[in-house]
Amino acid sequence: MNLQEFTDQIRQRIGTGSGLNATVKLATDQGIVFIDGRQSPAVVTNEDNEADCTIKVSLSDLQKLGTGDLNPMTAFMLGKLKVQGDMALAMKIGQKLS
Repeated sequence: MNLQEFTDQIRQRIGTGSGLNATVKLATDQGIVFIDGRQSPAVVTNEDNEADCTIKVSLSDLQKLGTGDLNPMTAFMLGKLKVQGDMALAMKIGQKLS
């Protein structure tokens, strides 16, 4: 799956009621997925904007997190997932994406 397909998938998963009230940037090895949950419906783009929380992870690991093939805590402990900013928000977006 490429970045655009993954962005479209996130757009569908987040839907109209994101409940995030914040911005999240998923910084992957193939580009950025930016989620603006302050708007309703949430806006999901590939723009590199400032965010309340930035999650750095490879696209393949991000896909594994989404399918449940990779545990978020394990990914974090192994350094496959790095969080800058609001950790609680990172956990919240993780629930939305799985």
